[in-house]
Amino acid sequence: MRKQWLFGGIAAAVLASGAGVAVWASKGGEEPKKKEGDKPAPTLEFVASEVVKPTVARMPGRIEFSGPLVAPGTVVVRSKAAGVLVALNVAEGSRVRAGQALGQLDLEELRYRVAERSASIESARAQADQAERQHKANEGLAAQNFISKTALDASRASLEAARAQLGVAKAQQETAQVLLKQAALVAPISGVVSKRHALPGEKVAGEQPVLAIVDLSKLELAGLVATHEVSRLKPGMVATLRIEGVDQPVEARISRIAPAAEPGTRSIGVTLELNNPKEVFRAGQYAVAQVELPDDTERLTLPDTAVGSTSGQDHVWMIENGALVRRIVTTGRRDRSTAKVEVLNGLKPDAQVLAARFDNLREGAKATVVEARAKFASAAASTPLRN
Repeated sequence: MRKQWLFGGIAAAVLASGAGVAVWASKGGEEPKKKEGDKPAPTLEFVASEVVKPTVARMPGRIEFSGPLVAPGTVVVRSKAAGVLVALNVAEGSRVRAGQALGQLDLEELRYRVAERSASIESARAQADQAERQHKANEGLAAQNFISKTALDASRASLEAARAQLGVAKAQQETAQVLLKQAALVAPISGVVSKRHALPGEKVAGEQPVLAIVDLSKLELAGLVATHEVSRLKPGMVATLRIEGVDQPVEARISRIAPAAEPGTRSIGVTLELNNPKEVFRAGQYAVAQVELPDDTERLTLPDTAVGSTSGQDHVWMIENGALVRRIVTTGRRDRSTAKVEVLNGLKPDAQVLAARFDNLREGAKATVVEARAKFASAAASTPLRN
């Protein structure tokens, strides 16, 4: 079959992403065999913006973890006594102050108990007074040998028992008064009511939750960090938080690091503290934290678009001695914010590397760098003639 070949100059247009195509075209898609009289293969031409040299730069490390924001200052107001919830003065979202009355329980039973304890005190006091008078009388009789020493000791024991009974009655009254005082629904902290667990008219038991109050002035984010990275973190380090629904990132600080890994994982808990005096953020919002670690080492870097991967091996295309060379490299850190990748081995600082990934490149093909204003494409191409 007759083959016809037309070798063009520059035919591959530069794509918007910066990548180009170097095409060796033939009928059948293979490079044509050289014949006597054939013209030499064209030289691939790349503009200066498509060729870069490795640069030396520092690449700060970054550790990321995520989780929901939580409010450590959350308090559950519980009923200290059983009774009917007569009134509840606040609703969900209401702002309360520390010491503010939140509602009222029907505490008649406690009031009756306090009155009962007061009566018990009076009875015990009367018995103690009687025992004291009797003991003084017995002391006079014993001095005149009208009663025995044993009878006097019994009188003294009765007096001490009466005094002890008076002390018990007083303690019981104080306990009842404390329960009466604690049974009042009072806000222990300033904050916002997040949830009501009971409604007016319900009968509540002792220690039953009635309200939940949240202090939003300080929030925390608890995330998990891999064990091989957590040693690089310290309390007090600054972290950048990106919170859902918020356009601008905010700063937080590492407040504490767990002493042991979570069971069943190779991760350790790290807690961040976020000051929220204006209560802009809410508990439950999801956030992603990023801690930037300084880098004291200068590293050889390339744009990540210059590094390709084939069969698990990273490689770059270079222009060396006027020809294309495919070089296997070993990469290290990657910086997403600057789109840079560290090259550990396989590259010299003065190497000319193609900055983008091109298709149909062939090792050994002639290549050169030209002025951008003189050329409009990055690689020579050929187009087969069709009959």
